[in-house]
Amino acid sequence: MRFNRRLTTFAFLNLGHAYDHLFMLLYPTVVLALGDVFQASYGELLALSVYGFVAFGAGALPAGWLGDRWSRRGMMIVFFVGIGLASILTGLARSTVDLAVGLALVGLFASIYHPVGIAMVAETDPARVGKALGLNGVFGNLGVAFAGVTAGALTDMISWRAAFIIPGVVAVATGLAFALGTAGAGERRRGSASVAAPGVAPGTVRRIFAVLVMATLCGGVIFNATTISLPKVFDDRLSDLAGTTMGIGGLVTGVFMIAAVAQIIVGHLIDRYPLKRIFVGVAMLQVPMMTLAVFASDYAMLAVATGVMLLVFSAIPIYDTIIARYAAGHWRSRIYALKYTVGLGVAAGTVPLIAWVRDETGGFDAVFWILAALAVGVVVSALAFPSVARPGTGELGRRPDTVPARPS
Repeated sequence: MRFNRRLTTFAFLNLGHAYDHLFMLLYPTVVLALGDVFQASYGELLALSVYGFVAFGAGALPAGWLGDRWSRRGMMIVFFVGIGLASILTGLARSTVDLAVGLALVGLFASIYHPVGIAMVAETDPARVGKALGLNGVFGNLGVAFAGVTAGALTDMISWRAAFIIPGVVAVATGLAFALGTAGAGERRRGSASVAAPGVAPGTVRRIFAVLVMATLCGGVIFNATTISLPKVFDDRLSDLAGTTMGIGGLVTGVFMIAAVAQIIVGHLIDRYPLKRIFVGVAMLQVPMMTLAVFASDYAMLAVATGVMLLVFSAIPIYDTIIARYAAGHWRSRIYALKYTVGLGVAAGTVPLIAWVRDETGGFDAVFWILAALAVGVVVSALAFPSVARPGTGELGRRPDTVPARPS
């Protein structure tokens, strides 16, 4: 029964990760069809999503605190139901102000998932946390992938309002199913005041988290810029391959689904090899790939975009594993919250940056140059990451099958 309940919870957590990214990225595709509806430019309409991304970052800290101090399960119920109702409200918008309010509420409820849901995932298999986070990350990427095709298909076949309302109804129903399916699951909230995991020196943890903050600042902008702008990049550079909103959404979905595989691979490698080696390798490959994106078009752009997203998605389980390994369990929701607040707070500036640069230059060349520079910052962070042993092993990069059993 305990195993089945854990498996059920893990399944809902994976679904929640998909929902989180799907709802946050419905608008960048829907916005392609809103110019005539609201009589505004692409840049003006895209800029409305900044309120959602600000709320996405600002809500993470209180959500993490409530997850640690109240109930992670309870917060996940609020997440499912809240994001669904907020999406329905967005679909009923009659003005740009209504859109901005609806998107802000979507972002606020979406902010719950990463500090709370990822902390719960990290507890499912502590000895193989990379594998669990990698699989969970794939579902998050599938949410990113299906956002474009979902929004595009519903917009083309029904209306732009249906692109928000129908997923919203599904999310509310999922929240009710989660509440029933996980009823009776116990939670423990005990531990010392130390932020560091047992066996890790507090000074080492401070250095690790300082590196993580720097990587998150740069990586957060890169993640948001690539996922938000890709539909418009394809609209600009792949016009011969996809002439409709649904066609663009389908190409975006295909790229994201292929790239999602990277998280499983990286999660597997993290459990078997030194974390720093994987971190440095992924970071260093981002720089040349962003540079290639400046010059690519048509089929070359499709190939380069796939490479870019493979590397962008590969970084996610690395960052989450760092917290899962080196932060004490009863602090994890708050540490995850701090990570996402830092990353998304800065990344919120990504939306107006893309809108302004795209409108001023008429293309995305300058955007990719900026992302290449930020990728250099991620490389510096990876090189500064200390070569430390995994907690509980005493060795660098020890294989998971030799990790001593942990008491339940």
